[in-house]
Amino acid sequence: MSIMDKKICGILLNKGLIDKDRMDAVLKKTGGTISLERALLEDKIVKEEELAKAAAEAFGLEYVEASALPLKPSVKEISAELMHRYAFIPIKKDKDRLRIAIHNPADIVKLDELEVFLNSRIDVVVAARSAIDNVLKRLKKGEDLLHEIAEEFKFQLIKETEAGDEIISLEKMRSDESPIIRLVDSAIYNAVEKRASDIHIETTANDVVVKYRIDGVLYPAMEPIEKKHHSAIISRIKVMSELDIAEKRVPQDGRFKLKIDSKIIDFRVSIMPSIFGEDAVIRILDKEHLSKEFAKLSLDALGFEGELLTKIRRNTKKPYGMILVTGPTGSGKTTTLYAAITEINNEEEKIITIEDPVEYQLHGVVQVPVNEKKGLTFVRGLRSILRHDPDKIMVGEMRDSETAQIAVQSALTGHLVFTTVHANNVIDVIGRLLNMGVEPYNFVSALNCVLAQRLVRNICPTCKEAVKIPQQMFEESGIDADKYKNHTFYEGRGCPECNHTGYHGRTTIAEFLELSDAIREMILEKRPFADIKKRAREEGMVFLRESALDKVLRGMTTFKEINRVTFVEE
Repeated sequence: MSIMDKKICGILLNKGLIDKDRMDAVLKKTGGTISLERALLEDKIVKEEELAKAAAEAFGLEYVEASALPLKPSVKEISAELMHRYAFIPIKKDKDRLRIAIHNPADIVKLDELEVFLNSRIDVVVAARSAIDNVLKRLKKGEDLLHEIAEEFKFQLIKETEAGDEIISLEKMRSDESPIIRLVDSAIYNAVEKRASDIHIETTANDVVVKYRIDGVLYPAMEPIEKKHHSAIISRIKVMSELDIAEKRVPQDGRFKLKIDSKIIDFRVSIMPSIFGEDAVIRILDKEHLSKEFAKLSLDALGFEGELLTKIRRNTKKPYGMILVTGPTGSGKTTTLYAAITEINNEEEKIITIEDPVEYQLHGVVQVPVNEKKGLTFVRGLRSILRHDPDKIMVGEMRDSETAQIAVQSALTGHLVFTTVHANNVIDVIGRLLNMGVEPYNFVSALNCVLAQRLVRNICPTCKEAVKIPQQMFEESGIDADKYKNHTFYEGRGCPECNHTGYHGRTTIAEFLELSDAIREMILEKRPFADIKKRAREEGMVFLRESALDKVLRGMTTFKEINRVTFVEE
């Protein structure tokens, strides 16, 4: 065993990551036949990250986390084949020096060979072997994908005429086509593959950044693109969305459809001017996939459980009244309403929805899309729906006073109305309806219940592990550390399955208010919201923060995640 191997063992011993007996066993096992790394990892004595940190310390080098490694190596002159052969990731090149990440700094011979091959001095940082392997795998997949795109991959851009007919124009991505077309199309394809809900194209002073929103959080999709390509990228998106490519000073909204792998996917586009140029956001609506999911979706699949689930279902089965879901944009309000409608959908009753846009297709439900350019607004559509003999109605959003008043009147005249409104919590909804000019007596009579919700990320089940929570995190979360000192908390370590985020998928946290006679009276008497909130708590209402903490205690999510989504109540 080398001096450095012994030094690494000493570091692991001092940190309490290995005891003396196990270290002696490892030293005996190596015996010149297998490496220290293999011996430690085969017997699962230490984790790869811990071993890499110890190696970095032993050699006096910097250790980098997996998240700090580039998603795609930016030093273009280095071939993927060379990276695979020597198991390294180029990070940055500066004049005659190259910064690389490796997992084994002890292999001096390999590093010397690399300096000869690259004709450059090398600065080394250390990363876990799995982190480097994952980047190399992604690189290979990326190369394969680009090859596939260049040779075979097809997008079918579907355009609609004024008459509503669909004209399909084929755009085959060949190697002799514009690289900008291939760049935009491959970014869209990758976003669909990675389950992204949005693609953000942001312009900075020097370059263009592409990000994906996955599980509600933004992640870099690729290395920054040179600023000189910005205009061409935005123009490509505008052409696809049938927007004015000459107009660069005002916001524009558009949409397009793509047929990818025999699936038709809707995209909503928003172009916004900024100080550095135009930014774009593309919302992905994979209706076919989601419609299949919704066919078997239920409220409990969204994270509603126990007494809360029972209360929601009880209200969805009432013959009339209003069920109101609130929360910020992207909190899953529409998804919850769809799940509720799916559960009560039958052939005996007519269900009509009016939405902007229709996000998912529901079997057996009449869905009406808002089209303000053609004069079909929420107000006009809702009035028409009432003449269409519905039993249950869903209004995508109550945006203004007129829509709110018609929705309330619909609930009072024997219809069950599902709708959403933007508010922070169930109590704030009352103030929002009053501000919209709805008479208190009317909405108190119409409103059955209010559901406020948020989405929190689930800990990745593949890399989930028990962790020790620092005192500071308990304090930031408003938790008594002594009370939970023996409780086991979990976090995700990060793995390829979750893209090294530690999270995979999302679940719902919620608070639910059923309007009791006492609360109805308090609203009519215009009592302070603090009094109404106190009364709701006395009646057993669980608030958002409490729901979030429950998910943490059950090992479903983390303190960091719930602190991102909710705040500690005073």
